[in-house]
Amino acid sequence: MRNLTVLSTLCLTLAIFNANVSAKELVVQKKSAEKVKAYIISPLDGETVSQTFTVRFGLSGMGVAPAGIDKPGTGHHHLLIDSKALPAAGIPMGSNVKHFGGGQTETQLSLNKGTHTLQLILGDKFHIPHSPMIVSEKIKIIVE
Repeated sequence: MRNLTVLSTLCLTLAIFNANVSAKELVVQKKSAEKVKAYIISPLDGETVSQTFTVRFGLSGMGVAPAGIDKPGTGHHHLLIDSKALPAAGIPMGSNVKHFGGGQTETQLSLNKGTHTLQLILGDKFHIPHSPMIVSEKIKIIVE
């Protein structure tokens, strides 16, 4: 937990210096639009995949914009792999998630054989989850 706190503090400090914004602006969660849905297009829940496979992200009710872009009604994807809990609200997501700050809507993953879970969460320009959080359902996949 201490490492997460140190990492969060470092992220906030770097963002302040690089973006010339106040700490208050960083910790204010962006409001999510109504009726927003994040979802995983593929693979499907329960699907068996090869060790390297493509994950396609879906989002309705908001748009996708790269990290650092402050456009209302947008965010960018983060992927949780085998995560037991969602990231904390109000702080940048740390190293326990894969960041897609370029606005990507799919990725190639390579995972060890076995059962894994995948879940999407949308973040704002500073990788902070929206309020309320925009998360997909957690899906389970089997890697052969």
